[in-house]
Amino acid sequence: MFGFRKNAAPTKASIHAEPGTPAERLTTKQRGQIGEDAAILFLRQNDYQIIERNWRPGNALRGEIDVIAGVVDARGHKVLCFVEVKARSRALSSLREIAAPQEAVTVSKQRQIARLANAYVSIHRLDNIACRFDVVEVHLSRDVVSQCTLCVNAFDYPL
Repeated sequence: MFGFRKNAAPTKASIHAEPGTPAERLTTKQRGQIGEDAAILFLRQNDYQIIERNWRPGNALRGEIDVIAGVVDARGHKVLCFVEVKARSRALSSLREIAAPQEAVTVSKQRQIARLANAYVSIHRLDNIACRFDVVEVHLSRDVVSQCTLCVNAFDYPL
């Protein structure tokens, strides 16, 4: 189903906002868009195949999954990844520097992502594929993405 490549070297992404627009002055939507663009580039550089972006089921379920991607794990197995992207400006994140990316995804958000993941798997009849939940944290410094951090298997399926 997925055309995966193996063994990509991890790299950092660098995406720019509109010139002269400090990250601290961006709207939440703009910061999120820049963060998602950087996360997509970062995931591709780390051998993820992007399948969907901002996926919504189109039924009664609310919310969206930021990125759905396929990757080959360390054992050579195909894995379907549901990725949450968290974009933070350095000014806003200075108090949260020690927090891990997955800690930015609340239990409520985890449940929502899990419900949407179930819907995606059901709609596309992907019953026999391994799935996991990853988080990409994107740090913005002024108008540049300064760092992307990937947390693989960030949380388990919430009960």
